[in-house]
Amino acid sequence: MMDLKAKIESLKEEALAKVAASENLDVLNQVRVAYLGKKGPLTEVLRGMKDLSAEERPKVGALANVVRDEITTMLEEKKTTLEMKKINEALANEAIDVTLPGSYVSVGQPHVLTQIIEEIEDLFIGMGYEVIEGPEVEEDRYNFEMMNLPKDHPARDMQDTFYITEEILLRTHTSPVQARTMEKHDFTKGPLKMISPGRVYRRDSDDATHSHQFHQIEGLVIDKNITMSDLKGTLEVFAKQLFGADREIRLRPSYFPFTEPSVEVDVSCFKCGGAGCNVCKHTGWIEILGAGVVHPNVLEMAGIDSSVYGGFAFGMGPDRVAMLKYGIDDIRHFYQNDVRFLNQFKVKE
Repeated sequence: MMDLKAKIESLKEEALAKVAASENLDVLNQVRVAYLGKKGPLTEVLRGMKDLSAEERPKVGALANVVRDEITTMLEEKKTTLEMKKINEALANEAIDVTLPGSYVSVGQPHVLTQIIEEIEDLFIGMGYEVIEGPEVEEDRYNFEMMNLPKDHPARDMQDTFYITEEILLRTHTSPVQARTMEKHDFTKGPLKMISPGRVYRRDSDDATHSHQFHQIEGLVIDKNITMSDLKGTLEVFAKQLFGADREIRLRPSYFPFTEPSVEVDVSCFKCGGAGCNVCKHTGWIEILGAGVVHPNVLEMAGIDSSVYGGFAFGMGPDRVAMLKYGIDDIRHFYQNDVRFLNQFKVKE
């Protein structure tokens, strides 16, 4: 019995010494397995209890349990100490100095066309207009017929169209948004003042100045006593805001099926100031949009009494506006996603 007790005490001292000397969790775990595992020396010692008398066996067993508990307690305490040490070392090694300057993070920005469209929208919202969008897949009735372009009208050839069926097509302009809005507008609540930005589609060969997909912004005002002078004043504000306070506009007679009279609108060249240069082809003027007084047929087809109400409409291409404003010579640059090109048009803070 004395030999077993001495051996158990010796194992305890040996185990506690190794626990105390453990420098990391892996070594500590090896000590735990070595002394408390099924094949450990303490287990081997206890197997010799079968040779003890019935009186000695409980005493040795109690001592073995006390030693096992002491070693287990020491292991847990050491484990807690080593875990805290590991955490503190990690915190020391991974500490962030918040006083250091941060790394620059590259932030995206709106596309140059989006910037132009939003600039135009902001201008007209400030003048009391609504921004209204509509479907890009449109009915022939809204795209053509309600714009005074009945079936077989020769002016339909001006807009080479992507047809899906005989009655469904990809819109060739944003005018159908105006037609839909005129149908629903309640004039007892006030005049209709709107712009309709969006993508449009035409069967065209892509080159430096043409694309089968491009953007349009069309504007419409319907109210009583609207005149051509209201249109001219509105477009002067637009030209000065977008191209500079010194710009002037001129109206030239033209033809559009949905307006009568119709005009082409030119702005004085913002590069040469009207003296003549390569941008304005030495004329001093640059064509920027089409406009006119809304045709009575368009009003009547939308259910509006043309003897009471009148209006004006205008349409422009943000793609062309951006090309003119920034001197871009190829419309395809807008769609090729060359970051070197797009980074030239930083958003102003």
